[in-house]
Amino acid sequence: MPRPRPRRASSAVGDVLRGDTSVSALSTVEPAPTFESPPLTPNGQPHQPRELQERPEVREAREQRERARRRRRQPQAWPWNYYEQWKAFSFRHTWANPLITILIVLTLYGIYPYSTNPLSSAIFLSYPLDPSDPLIPAAVRADPKAPLHYGKGPKDIAFVAFYIVVLSFTREFIMQRVLRPIARWCKMNTRSKQNRFLEQTYTGIYFGIFSPYGLYVMYHSPVWYFNTAGMYETFPNRTHDALFKAYYLLQASYWAQQALVLVMLLEKPRKDFKELVGHHVVTLSLIGLSYRFHFTYMGLAVYITHDISDFFLATSKTLSYLDARIVTPYFSFFIAVWVYLRHYTNLRILRSIGLPFPLPLINPLNPLNPTTYTTTNPTLSEFATLGPFELNWETQQYKCWIAQYISFALLACLQAINVFWLWYIAKVAVKVWRGGVKKDERSDDEEEDDEGEEEERREEERQQLLVDQQLRRELSGAVANGTVTNRAVPNGVMPNGRLGKENQAPPTTTPVVAVDPVVKVETKKEK
Repeated sequence: MPRPRPRRASSAVGDVLRGDTSVSALSTVEPAPTFESPPLTPNGQPHQPRELQERPEVREAREQRERARRRRRQPQAWPWNYYEQWKAFSFRHTWANPLITILIVLTLYGIYPYSTNPLSSAIFLSYPLDPSDPLIPAAVRADPKAPLHYGKGPKDIAFVAFYIVVLSFTREFIMQRVLRPIARWCKMNTRSKQNRFLEQTYTGIYFGIFSPYGLYVMYHSPVWYFNTAGMYETFPNRTHDALFKAYYLLQASYWAQQALVLVMLLEKPRKDFKELVGHHVVTLSLIGLSYRFHFTYMGLAVYITHDISDFFLATSKTLSYLDARIVTPYFSFFIAVWVYLRHYTNLRILRSIGLPFPLPLINPLNPLNPTTYTTTNPTLSEFATLGPFELNWETQQYKCWIAQYISFALLACLQAINVFWLWYIAKVAVKVWRGGVKKDERSDDEEEDDEGEEEERREEERQQLLVDQQLRRELSGAVANGTVTNRAVPNGVMPNGRLGKENQAPPTTTPVVAVDPVVKVETKKEK
C-alpha cells in the first residue's frame, strides 16, 4: 500500500485570507478618472490652475448676474409684488395716477351732488353772491343783465389744487398718447429730441387756448388793451364774474403745476434752471398776493403779456424741431412780440405803479449842473392818485405805500429775468439771421443729450466686453494648446458672460485659440 504523500507546510501562494481586501469597498469607492476629469487636490476638491482661478471683479460680475436671476425667479409676497407692478406701470403711464384721482373725486361728488358736498368747492367755483350784495360794484348791481359774481375765500385753494391734478393728467396724456406718436411719425428717433418736442408742443397748445380766453376776459374788463388806469380806478376788486375768476384760478393751477414739474425734475433742467425757478417763485407770489389783496386787474394784464409771448416761443421751437421752412420769419415775429409784451408793456405797468422812492432825474439840457436835477414823486403815480390810497383792513383797502413797494419789487424782478432771457434770444437771433443753427440757447444741446445716451450705452457694452475679455484671457492662458469644455469653465461661466448649463448633452471638445481681444472705446464726436 503506498504511503500517503505528506502535506506541504508552506507554498508560494500562502494562506488565503477570508474576504477580498485588495478591492475597495463600495462605500469608499471613487469614480474612475476619465480623460476629461480635472485633477484632484489632497482634500478631494477639483484642482484649478492659477490661470483658471477667478479674479475678484469677474467673480463679482458673475455673482451679480446670479443674484439678479434668483430675484426674478423668487416669488414675493402679494402686497409687495402688486406694489412693484403698479410702480412700474405708473412710470410707463404717468397719466394714470392723476386720472384715478380725478375719477375718485368725481365719483365721491356724484354720490351726493349738492353744494353742501365738500368736494363741490374743488370742482366748481365757490362763494356765489346775491346780485344785491354790497361787495359787488354799484355799476354791476344796477345792471339787470350783469352776470353772476363770485367772492373770494379759502375754498378757492381746493379749486386750484384739484385742477393742478387735472392739468397734470392732460399734460401727461397729451404728451404720451397724442404727441409722442406724432414725434415718431416725424422721424424724431432720439428720446431727448422727442421730449423737447412734447414739452414745447404741449406748452403751445395750452397757451393757444388760454391766450384767446384771457383776451376775451380782458375785453370785458376795465383794463382792455392794457389800460393801466383801469387797474386802480375801481379798486378794490373784491368780486368777479365766473369767466374772470375761473381764468385767474386756472392760471394759478397751471403755474403751480409747472412749479411741481420743476421741483420733481420731470423735465430735464436747462442751462437757466435757477432763473426759471426764480421766475416761478416770483410769478406764484404775484398770483397769490394779487388775488388776496384785490390787484387782480393788474394780474390779468401780466398774465396776458406772458401767455401770448410764451405761445409764440413754444411754437417757434416746435417749428424748429420739425425743420419747417418758416422758422426764420416766424422767429423774427416772435422776437417782436416778446419785446413788445414782456418789456414795453410790462415797463408801462411798472411806470403806472411808480417808483416807491424818490429818484433823481438829470436835466438833459444841463446834465452837469446838480442844482437843475429833479426827483420823482411816488405819490404822483397812477397807483397813488387813482382810487383810494390807504390801508384799511375793515374795508379791504390795501392799495397803500406797502403794496406799492411790494408790487414794484416783484414786477421789477420779473422784468430783470425777462431781460436775461432776451439776451439768450438775441444770441439765437444772430445765429438764425446769419444762417446758423436754429436752437434755443436756454436749452441744453440736443446733440449733447443724444451723445450722452449713446455714451451710456457704449459704457455698458464696454463693461460687458471687459468681462468677456478677462474670461477669454484666463481660458486661453490655461489651455492654449489643449481643449476645453463646459466643465472646464470656472463655475460654469461661459466666455460670453452667460452661465453654463449643467444638464446639457455630453460635452464635446472645442479647440481653443489664445485670443486677447482689444477693447475699442469710441471717443466723443468732435463738433
